[in-house]
Amino acid sequence: QVPLVESGGGSVQAGGSLRLSCVASTNTYNNYCLGWFRQAPGEEREGIASIDSDGYTNYANSVKGRFTISKDDAKNTLYLQMNSLKPQDTAVYTCASLRVVGSSCIYESINAGQGTQVTVSS
Repeated sequence: QVPLVESGGGSVQAGGSLRLSCVASTNTYNNYCLGWFRQAPGEEREGIASIDSDGYTNYANSVKGRFTISKDDAKNTLYLQMNSLKPQDTAVYTCASLRVVGSSCIYESINAGQGTQVTVSS
């Protein structure tokens, strides 16, 4: 079973919304921390949102207030709701299981999906 499979990417105009989904294998989903990365052309990969098994969330400043990470334990699925999208949000978005240091999620991936493209036009 593939550890992580993303869906929901696409093209949208600035100000629009998209919801990304990530179905995880049971072993991967049960990892304490799950999260989303993005990588724009010519840029480094950026960790943008994480959630732990208790539901505690963390966001990068670049998406705080616009993006919401959530999960459905019954479906082994991780989500990223993206609102008020901007052209600078254009990137490949990847879900991943994350490393844990103490009780904190760290933006280092253990398993990662193949990614889904999000394109925001002005």
